Amino acid sequence: MTYPVDLNADLGEGAPDDAALLALVSSANIACGWHAGDARLMQATIEAALVRGVAIGAHPSHPDRDNFGRSHMQLAPEAVRADVIYQVGALQALVRAAGGRLHHVKPHGALYNQAARDAALADAIAGAVCAVDPALALYGLAGSELLHAAERAGLRAVAEVFADRGYRADGSLVPRSEPGAFVDDVNEAVARTLRMVREGVVVAVTGETVPLRADTICLHGDGPHALAFARALHGALQGAGIQLRA
Repeated sequence: MTYPVDLNADLGEGAPDDAALLALVSSANIACGWHAGDARLMQATIEAALVRGVAIGAHPSHPDRDNFGRSHMQLAPEAVRADVIYQVGALQALVRAAGGRLHHVKPHGALYNQAARDAALADAIAGAVCAVDPALALYGLAGSELLHAAERAGLRAVAEVFADRGYRADGSLVPRSEPGAFVDDVNEAVARTLRMVREGVVVAVTGETVPLRADTICLHGDGPHALAFARALHGALQGAGIQLRA
């Protein structure tokens, strides 16, 4: 029996392993210039993804380049809607100019984490995606408000899990500043990921078994173990008969 699943990576952020990661993943979330990257890097990453047949997604963030998009900001929903339309529209134009089609949107950093909890913010993001193209998928943390907003807006809601991040008992990610935020052992990351895909559960840092849906698996392209994790996960998923598909 096979388990189709997407393996995605956050790319176009200036990390050195982007080209190697594109050979292993089925979709790429490309930074839109607000937390990292610029128009030329966006274009180059798009072209490389198209050569590899990798599905292309927009990776919009808060206007927070100094802190890599990881600062929580309390912005009005209508401001966030405009911010997301601006970034997604820019990447979509570059994708079309390269002869491709934008596949999905995945918010970055603090915007992603805030939208996982804040229904109004989540609705603003989903509304922005619909305004650009209602055929786009919206990636969000499994079980989050962002996925509920995608469903309310009539978008394809894609539940994301993380191979290299720790989970809390409520299904949220352990903040980067706290112990247990990262999974540094490749074998542990592979075992956790296989269980998330096959059984729909993950063990929280406090020991609870947390149910979740795993449509897509994220690898952080800027992580110190990104390439090693990607190679190990790619091999393990295929070895287990799990199809990698955007």
